[in-house]
Amino acid sequence: MSDLTLHIPDDLAGRLAGREHQIREILELGLRELSADPGFPGVAPVLELLATLPNPREILDLRPSEQLQQRVNELLEKSRAGPLTPAEESEWDRYEYIEHLVRLAKAAAQSKIRTSSGNA
Repeated sequence: MSDLTLHIPDDLAGRLAGREHQIREILELGLRELSADPGFPGVAPVLELLATLPNPREILDLRPSEQLQQRVNELLEKSRAGPLTPAEESEWDRYEYIEHLVRLAKAAAQSKIRTSSGNA
């Protein structure tokens, strides 16, 4: 194990106060985030569509792009063969979060369609 001395701004030191026992975890999470590929490759079209506040049918018809589906499949296959790298794990977590948001949007859209057609 190595010793490391850091000089950090007072405001950051204040935020770390009481978390000294978590410094290792904080550094690991920060480094993982910095090492991760930026952005959400292939997700931009999904987010852009949702940002336009589409009608319920457009939301229900939403499907991942071929590029996005291919990348998700690659990560899935790699995870079946062994552990993902920290960067891949972070990327996978982002895709899971986006999928969660899309599922919420689709559930709300389905509810709106049922309500508007009188099948509540």
